[in-house]
Amino acid sequence: MNTYRWEEISIGMEEHFTVVITEKMLDGFKEITGDINPLHQSREFAMEKGYADRVGYGMLTASFLSTLAGVYLPGERSLIHSVETKFLKPVYVGDELTISGKVSEMDERFRILKLKVTITNQKSEKVCKGTMQIGIL
Repeated sequence: MNTYRWEEISIGMEEHFTVVITEKMLDGFKEITGDINPLHQSREFAMEKGYADRVGYGMLTASFLSTLAGVYLPGERSLIHSVETKFLKPVYVGDELTISGKVSEMDERFRILKLKVTITNQKSEKVCKGTMQIGIL
């Protein structure tokens, strides 16, 4: 876990990590949220709708932004104020996602960072993009 202090952060600073999406993650997300949409549960249903396999939950994909802020940038001193995301492509079991954040703005008065965030798959395709505002404790 990173422990960046306000003084150690600068515009342009970047962090990233990777994660592989598993069946267990999809099943766990279903248990937590109660989202039983067949697009996420049934390979056959998803393929009938034009997808390659059962589709991973968009919010599961976006949930890794919490890890980005809380572990990587800035790390343990973070408090997420807001997250805005756009889902660009479906995510499937077995996809290796790279979650990246880059400091684009800093508000010294309130000690708030703005991160531009992207999530790409193993083919370097953006599957999610957005922004986060994060306070530094």
